[in-house]
Amino acid sequence: MSEQQVTPSPLPARKRILSGIQPTGTPTLGNYLGALRNWALLQNSYDCLYMVADLHALTVREDPAALRRNTRELAALLLAVGIDPQQHVLFVQSHVPAHTELAWVLACNTQFGELSRMTQFKDKSAKHPDNVNAGLFTYPVLMAADILVYNADLVPVGQDQTQHLEIARDIAGRFNGVYGPTFTLPEGYVPKAGARVMSLGDPSKKMSKSDPNVNSFVLLTDDKDVILRKFKRAVTDSDGVVRYDPAAKPGVSNLMGIYAAFTGQTMEEVEAAFDGKGYGDFKAAVAETVADALAPVQAEYARILADKGYVDGVLRTGAERAARLAGRTVRKVYRKVGLLQMD
Repeated sequence: MSEQQVTPSPLPARKRILSGIQPTGTPTLGNYLGALRNWALLQNSYDCLYMVADLHALTVREDPAALRRNTRELAALLLAVGIDPQQHVLFVQSHVPAHTELAWVLACNTQFGELSRMTQFKDKSAKHPDNVNAGLFTYPVLMAADILVYNADLVPVGQDQTQHLEIARDIAGRFNGVYGPTFTLPEGYVPKAGARVMSLGDPSKKMSKSDPNVNSFVLLTDDKDVILRKFKRAVTDSDGVVRYDPAAKPGVSNLMGIYAAFTGQTMEEVEAAFDGKGYGDFKAAVAETVADALAPVQAEYARILADKGYVDGVLRTGAERAARLAGRTVRKVYRKVGLLQMD
């Protein structure tokens, strides 16, 4: 009796994720827990494209030398947190011209009224009234191009980015309706694990490195002494009880969220661990936990950044791989809208 040949079923294609971060300085603890740590974890289940979004940074006037330095340093930091450039794609946005090539076509399929309703344009215009430029206004179109040029299935989004994803879907749907199926309509990806980290100085606001109070945020490159000092000065309240209650105890709840994100404990477990202990002990424990967790990332970052040739090689290869994917989309779009192609 001959053995029956069994043909294995093909593995389902993995969905594609696109995400980016601007090179406007060293990321904060909030960026790490809210996004970057999850980027590394997503690599196990998705095909990932991760982008240093340097073109988006130009909506605010940047020092050219600092922007170049920040771009390379951010790429090194992404490698240090665990981005695998062999299995996935890490690149710099401006190294792939297809982003801006597609953005013009999409801009011609986007209504002025849609852009004028974007809340982030209003917010940033208020912050920089001396530089309300056209790039700031059309920023969502370039963001849509970033996503659609790779036909990304999923885009990790925070609360302040849902409107940008919605307009990308609207633009893609409109283009598909006029010119036929072209773009994948991206879905928002909300990670199961992650934390919205608030300011240590004002827990009603998100942690931000642009905060004038330098003790309100922790940078991923802060050394242990700095981290201990910043958490020691973190705003809490006067009742001295470690209890999770974001409405009544926002400062303590923020610290509990940070501690739980690193330890994997539930809020009930954190409360039990610090039952009867004062805020001094609690703040010190949070600071020690954060510093210990960041130490290996910082060591790896220093090692990678010391090898400029390696970082640049990763970015060069990443740009080539990204350009192959993006170029196919742009050529398809150009043909559909009627631009004469010579290939």
